Amino acid sequence: MKKAMLLYGAALLLSAVLVSCGQTPEGEKVEAQEKVETTTAESASGTAYSVDTEASKINWTGGKLVGNSHMGYIKLKDGQLNVEGGNLSGGKFVIDMNTITDTDIENPEKRQDLEGHLKSDDFFNVGAHPTATFEIAKVEPATDKPDATHTITGNLTMKGITKSVTIPANISMEDGMLKATTPQFVIDRTQWEVMYGASALGVVKDNIIKDEVALIIELTAKAG
Repeated sequence: MKKAMLLYGAALLLSAVLVSCGQTPEGEKVEAQEKVETTTAESASGTAYSVDTEASKINWTGGKLVGNSHMGYIKLKDGQLNVEGGNLSGGKFVIDMNTITDTDIENPEKRQDLEGHLKSDDFFNVGAHPTATFEIAKVEPATDKPDATHTITGNLTMKGITKSVTIPANISMEDGMLKATTPQFVIDRTQWEVMYGASALGVVKDNIIKDEVALIIELTAKAG
């Protein structure tokens, strides 16, 4: 009985340590690569679908190495996706960085403080870079991913820095609308020079903010 209680106590302690140390967000880790060639909207094949900015967003999760994580969303400004033969074939969408929103902090003042800090020069510098973009280069069936139907390769531009990424996605046509939703995936923010509190800067452990940011992209687009 005593041994069982000791094991139970050890398990609780381990759980507390894992929570307090802020585990890396779950999801496929997506490596940033050099930018790739994309097709311009004017020369893209297929039917143009306009992104529904009210029904589309990007969910994010990030946090400190020691401490709680935070989560929220970013809205899209506009976008156009191309559909050919009932499949996504290309396109581009624009992310409105001024809409960075936290959803887990209940205190309004603390929530606004975090949102303001994320928009500042320390992080995404939305004054100089009010938008980010994702431009699709290639869409392929995902034969080896149980939680995705396709992979999408494209150029992600943030803070004026462009890197290519290949992300998992579930793509479908529903009631005449194109829907593309990713399972949660993880990028390294430092690849786009978002360096505040990064481990590479040698800051005190308690102040380190994890380099990894988890994202879920939800896109809905309509013809016309």
